[in-house]
Amino acid sequence: MSDAKSASFGDTGRRPKLTAVVACYRDAEAVPIMHQRLTDTFKSIDVDYEIIFVNDGSPDNAHDVLSELAARDPKTVVITHSRAFGSQNAFSSGMRIATGDAVALLDGDLQDPPELLADFYHKWRDGYEVIYGERVSREASFFMRFAYKAFYRTLRKAAYVSVPLDAGDFSLLDRRVVDEINQMPETYRFVRGLRAYVGFRQIGVPYVRPERMFGTTTNSLLRNVGWARRGLVSMSYAPLDAITVLAMSVVVLSVIGAVAEVVLRIVRPSATPSGLTSLIIIVLFLGGVQLLCLSFIGFYIADIYTEVKRRPGYIVRDIANAPVSPTTTNGSDRP
Repeated sequence: MSDAKSASFGDTGRRPKLTAVVACYRDAEAVPIMHQRLTDTFKSIDVDYEIIFVNDGSPDNAHDVLSELAARDPKTVVITHSRAFGSQNAFSSGMRIATGDAVALLDGDLQDPPELLADFYHKWRDGYEVIYGERVSREASFFMRFAYKAFYRTLRKAAYVSVPLDAGDFSLLDRRVVDEINQMPETYRFVRGLRAYVGFRQIGVPYVRPERMFGTTTNSLLRNVGWARRGLVSMSYAPLDAITVLAMSVVVLSVIGAVAEVVLRIVRPSATPSGLTSLIIIVLFLGGVQLLCLSFIGFYIADIYTEVKRRPGYIVRDIANAPVSPTTTNGSDRP
């Protein structure tokens, strides 16, 4: 156990308090099971706790289910957003009102097993400030498993900070880490990237990620591609660097082609490329390169535009059993 945590809890006799932040979207059936499993886990490790469910504009009856839970359990906090703002802003919403000494982030579909928080907790007591779930395997199609593996390895190589492999949002964050992330003003958030950015002592706990217990995934292939783009743009300048390399390569190829054209006209005129087909191929190639470069630039401009508008990342409609907290109730710490 670290000296700081020993002084905070062991010497004072105070039990540590953990907060679970659960992002919910189309998870009405899973919510009661998640609540029970979280409660059992927290009781098994003998900690004080609170459970924050963030209803991110779910179109099912999640609001009714969560309201009932909040009415019979004072340790359950329910944040309801005015519409769906995405899981990253749902986590941010819960983190800003969390009062625990450490905060756990989980998806509401039970793909993040709550029982693993016991292992996270022991790592935290050993002095680690960030403990994340490392997906050694997942119950999904071969294509999706391959795609996820490829994304995390691409992000690891491209990012300007060290991003753990196969690590999603499922994690336990020390209070100091949560405070640092909460202070970051950006609206277009990529929580697992911010978690890597803040540093501190980090460690992974391997687990097998199951399929959703109820319903089907809300992430289509197109949404997953958009998610990958979000991660790369948020944590890497590699696409912009690739534009420079691509531009230089085209220039070099153009010079080589020009020299080859001159030499062939002198040495062997009959072998010199000619005709409309060659011209069309060259124009299409260069046009494709330019459009590709513009799309990369457009990704960054879109993110810049999102940030400069200074809109809140989410809007809270209501909070049930709201804890006493000095933080704001909307998606921004700005006045």
